[in-house]
Amino acid sequence: MKELDPDRTLALTYVPAARREAVRALWGLDAALGAVLAGGREPLISQIKLAWWRDSLHKLDALKALGEPVLEAVSNEILPRGVSGAELSALEEGWAVLLSQEPLTPADLDGYATARGGLVFRYSARLLGAEPALAMERAGEGWALVDLARHSNPVDGQAALEAARQRFQALGSERWPSALRPLGMLAGLARRDAGRGIDQMEPQGAPARMWIMLRHRFTGR
Repeated sequence: MKELDPDRTLALTYVPAARREAVRALWGLDAALGAVLAGGREPLISQIKLAWWRDSLHKLDALKALGEPVLEAVSNEILPRGVSGAELSALEEGWAVLLSQEPLTPADLDGYATARGGLVFRYSARLLGAEPALAMERAGEGWALVDLARHSNPVDGQAALEAARQRFQALGSERWPSALRPLGMLAGLARRDAGRGIDQMEPQGAPARMWIMLRHRFTGR
C-alpha cells in the first residue's frame, strides 16, 4: 500500500484504534490515486490508470476485491462502515482534473479541491463517526490545494496556494469537534502553510508541526 505523507501518518496516530484502519485505508486510496500522476509522464496513460481505479471502486459494491492491497483494504475496512465504492470512485474526478493542460485554471483548481479534498474530509468524518459541516469540507479543499502547491510547478503552485488562502480566510477559526480533530490537525497545518507561502513551508513531519497537532488535539483550534 502507498505510504502516507508524514503529516497524515502523524494525524493517524490520533485516530481512535477502532477506526484507525478504516481511515488509513481511505487515505491510502487517496495516496494511490495521487501516485498515478506522480509516476506518469504520459497524460493518456495516467488517464487510463485513473479510469481503472474508478471502475474498480465501483465494482467493490458488488464484488469483493482480490489481490490488490489498496482495494482489499477499502473492501474490508471502509465499505462495512457505510461509505460505498461508488462514492469513493468520485475521488478520481479530482485527480483527473490535474491532467488538464498547464496552467491550471481557477475552475480546474475548484474541481480538484472539491472532488479530492472536500470528499476526503467528508468520507474521513463518516469513518470517524461524525458528519462534517460544510465549512469543514471547505477546510479539506484548502488542505488539498496546499498539498498540490507542495508538489506542483511554480505557476500552478502559487495559484493553488492563493485558492487555499481564500478558503481559509472565509472559514474563520471554528473549534473542531473532538471526533474530527485528526482532520482539524491537517487543516490547521495547511492553513499555516498557506500563510507562510511556498518558499517558507516547513517539511512535513517537522517538530513544530507535531506540537501544533498536539495542541489542536486538546483545544480543537
